[in-house]
Amino acid sequence: MSLLPKNLENFRRKTKKNIMPLLTPHLLKLRINTYAPYVGAGIKVEHVDLDQGLCVVSMGLNALNKNIVGTQFGGSLYSMVDPFYMLMLMHQLGSTYVVWDKSSHIEFIAPGNSKVTARMKIPSTEIATIQELAKEGEAVFREYTTDIVDEQQKTVATVTKKIYIRLRKHSKSKEQSSRIDKLDTQKLTT
Repeated sequence: MSLLPKNLENFRRKTKKNIMPLLTPHLLKLRINTYAPYVGAGIKVEHVDLDQGLCVVSMGLNALNKNIVGTQFGGSLYSMVDPFYMLMLMHQLGSTYVVWDKSSHIEFIAPGNSKVTARMKIPSTEIATIQELAKEGEAVFREYTTDIVDEQQKTVATVTKKIYIRLRKHSKSKEQSSRIDKLDTQKLTT
């Protein structure tokens, strides 16, 4: 058995953080908005401000995301919210923490018959709270709830995300890395 594949994998791990592209807010929006599942569902990132912990995502109703009864497909509604809390926390906490989605729950409240919007916000005090809870090395679990609303601001669905957070030095997931590690340190607002 050749050592070449193992050596290449070690090289890839060591250099991964160094070769990821720098993601400015504009490039981050562009990359997410051109991500195939989002394009297919018609999901669009309207606003992203990782420093302030805010993401706003919308999805119009079209032939590609209608379900069998002509309303917003539930999987697409969930996809609107899926990556953003993890993404915002990874950015705000930095590379000394491991952040993973632990679980999710979606409750369908009413049919989505029009464009829908999800506004995800991490309160400004949340990062200090997480750091305090995690400082002894224990795993921290935080829940975030987002309402997906229609054009009349009526709730169509509510998504609850449970996020696992731990200091990297105490985690078994030491290899977790992200393109977020290379984000510019300037104010990330679009």
